[in-house]
Amino acid sequence: MTYLSETQNAGREVFPDLARAFALIGIALVNVGVIAYPFMTGYSIGGLDTPIDQGAFWIVNAFFLMKSYTLFAFMFGVGFAYQIQSAERRSVGFSGRYWRRILGLLAFGFVNIAFLFQGDILVIYAILGSILFLFRNASARTLSGWGIGLYTFQVLLVAFMAAGIWMWATFDPESYTSELPTIYEQGLTAAEAFRSGSFVDTIHQRFIEWGGVITFGMMMQGVGALAFFMFGLSAVRRGTISNPSAPFWKRCRHIFLPIGVLISGYGAWLTVQGGGFMDVKTMLGMTLIMLGAPFSTAGYLGLIAKWAETPGGTVKTFLARGGTASLTAYLMQGLLLSLIFNAYGLGLFEQYGAATCIAIALAVALFSISFTSVWRTKFKRGPLEEVLRRWTYLGER
Repeated sequence: MTYLSETQNAGREVFPDLARAFALIGIALVNVGVIAYPFMTGYSIGGLDTPIDQGAFWIVNAFFLMKSYTLFAFMFGVGFAYQIQSAERRSVGFSGRYWRRILGLLAFGFVNIAFLFQGDILVIYAILGSILFLFRNASARTLSGWGIGLYTFQVLLVAFMAAGIWMWATFDPESYTSELPTIYEQGLTAAEAFRSGSFVDTIHQRFIEWGGVITFGMMMQGVGALAFFMFGLSAVRRGTISNPSAPFWKRCRHIFLPIGVLISGYGAWLTVQGGGFMDVKTMLGMTLIMLGAPFSTAGYLGLIAKWAETPGGTVKTFLARGGTASLTAYLMQGLLLSLIFNAYGLGLFEQYGAATCIAIALAVALFSISFTSVWRTKFKRGPLEEVLRRWTYLGER
């Protein structure tokens, strides 16, 4: 059975799988900055020395930072809706299998943190997915309202963080300046572990950083991700996912996308001018990027919907088929990038500027999606999707 006929028989759409593939590409482009360089500093120390590096960094921040994450979160909400529909069609309980799935994601997340990448999203998704469960019976209107409210809160939270750093730097400059060396020292410690440490050293360093990463991640993107979970669930219940030609997607392309690009583009320029997470310009830029992200994400979904609307297409089918195994592709990205940049692999940590690192990440992302797409021509599911499914349906026939 071909991918397209299999998708139709399951009552699914090509649109979500295509969106997952694009989200995976963007996630790799963003993540490489804190895999090839220390998490606390990113490219700010040595990775932005040339105009080409700065330009590549601007492109990633303007078009992918906080958009790929929200796009993937939107698809999580869509998948949640599909799981509910599947349980209803089969007249079986939903709760038990969903909680097993959440535990499975949690397990994969901790494996990812330990061995591949401390900026893992699976643990955060498992936590937020537990909250989403409370809204499983909510109407589309209620979900959209909660989503808008939560994302507004997320933007205000990031703005508050940016204002706090500005006030600190303005009214207590000595304390602010004295704290910066500590951040750079943490970056040097991380660099030592990933540049020349053993495999065990990198595991230790990842868990040291993970506590701060999940706290920072929840504050910067966690609430926003939950909002997009709800938007995805709402979109299925409104029928817009099953109708790529819906007028809503046209509005997304023509109205929301330009707004998002303009706001995020300026925010990205500020992050290029900044000097790391504790820099005032960086945090102001991040606030603007956060503000523009939902508009850009909606615009991207509108573009993907337009492409999904057309019948057939070899490239489209190839990418969408790869998007059906997003868990495998996501963890494969972490595996390949860790082998490329860590000392136990090729040892390229801090060896190249942003442009080269981003190009490597693009190649890795395309390879991972190609691998899963080819795999899916031979097997019904991706390898890790099969493991997760067996655990999810444990004890069921």
